[in-house]
Amino acid sequence: MYSIRRKLSIIILVCSILAALLTAIFVNTTISNKFSEYMVNNQNKRNDRIVQYFQEVYKRDKKWTVDSGSEMKHEAYMSNYCITLLDSSKRLVWMMDPNDIKEKEHFKALDNKSGVFTTNNFPINYNGSVVGYVQIGQYSSVLLSAEDVNFKLSINKGIIASIFLSLLIVIIISLYISKQFSVPIREVSNVSVKLSNGDYNSRTNVDTNILEIEKLRSSINSLGEKLNHQDLLRKRLVSDISHEIRTPLNILQNNLEAMIDGIIPVNTEQLMGLNDEVIRFGKLLNNLNTLKKFEEETVSIDKEKVLLDQLLSLVCDDFSIALKEKNIDLVFNIKPDKNYGVIGDESKLKQVFINLLSNAVKFSNYGGKVWINLTKDKEDIIVSIRDTGIGISKEDLPFIFERLYRGDKSRNKIEGSGIGLTIVKDILTLHSASIEAQSEVGKGSIFTIRFKDFD
Repeated sequence: MYSIRRKLSIIILVCSILAALLTAIFVNTTISNKFSEYMVNNQNKRNDRIVQYFQEVYKRDKKWTVDSGSEMKHEAYMSNYCITLLDSSKRLVWMMDPNDIKEKEHFKALDNKSGVFTTNNFPINYNGSVVGYVQIGQYSSVLLSAEDVNFKLSINKGIIASIFLSLLIVIIISLYISKQFSVPIREVSNVSVKLSNGDYNSRTNVDTNILEIEKLRSSINSLGEKLNHQDLLRKRLVSDISHEIRTPLNILQNNLEAMIDGIIPVNTEQLMGLNDEVIRFGKLLNNLNTLKKFEEETVSIDKEKVLLDQLLSLVCDDFSIALKEKNIDLVFNIKPDKNYGVIGDESKLKQVFINLLSNAVKFSNYGGKVWINLTKDKEDIIVSIRDTGIGISKEDLPFIFERLYRGDKSRNKIEGSGIGLTIVKDILTLHSASIEAQSEVGKGSIFTIRFKDFD
């Protein structure tokens, strides 16, 4: 297996080599074709010029002799082609020997036909009649001079140099780009391995300007925080459940042993105290069983129209004694002439408000105050429950709806199982409602519930 950096570098390099080779082939082919076309045009112009020259010679002399156009021999010899002059009957007037140019050092050809001598005949016209023929022969279809060959070599060298320069630039860029991808991904990979091995405090702080990798880095860090939190919750779960179960069992055991030993009398008052502990133990088990049903998604609701204003009034009446015991002032604010009906399960919604109001009373000091506000906007019906209690710390606030989470020590001193808010959140989820909490230590808390208004 390859690292992502090596894989990216290889892919970029291979693609670049292929692109460079294809570009070089295309450019070389195009230049060669255009250059050959240019040379052919020049050669055709040369042939026309030679024909015109012999036409002028015949026009001047009115006949062919062994000296007719002999001055062209030197030019032809230097330009690597041979000339043969024929009369109108194609009888030889004079000719050049092809062997004189074949072995010349400056002789160059364009293709592998350099060993084959080819000729082309061109008629020489005078006053509308053919007066002779000039035969032009050469050892290649197109002749190249030393300058032409050097030009083509220069072009090919330039293409090769540009390929190597391009590949060098691509290698540098590929190393940089692959590093931009590989370093953060490698860091995220290392953190994920550490998380899978149980190191939930592992985080990655590598910087990247790639959006997807930044989201991946942020997600893995968030996952680490959640796993770390869940690990702490699991550890606290064992401690809290054992504490919640041990307390009523110890009370029952100690009192029963005292009764057996005759230290305390067996009477109705003592038995009622033991019965209260049994009831408390039963409530804890019922709450755990309820939470289990929510997690298994086996809880169903009986949908009906529930009037929240009437339901909240009944819940407030149920807390009248608890409010008097702590001298807490309860204020119920509601805007009149509004329809506060929602579709849901009345008994479960009642449990939501009981749990929230119970917490407001439980965590409020003697002589405190609790407000219940029922309002309505364009889209939602809003219920807020505010208290002047001990509040919730900023660190604990994001986790208060987690199961068995009971926050700081000041809140742990007050009796509770840490399940109530979890059940509240689950019930509201079943009703497509949301809940959010705001709190400040020493000043109190506000829980806001939003129900969809179906009117």
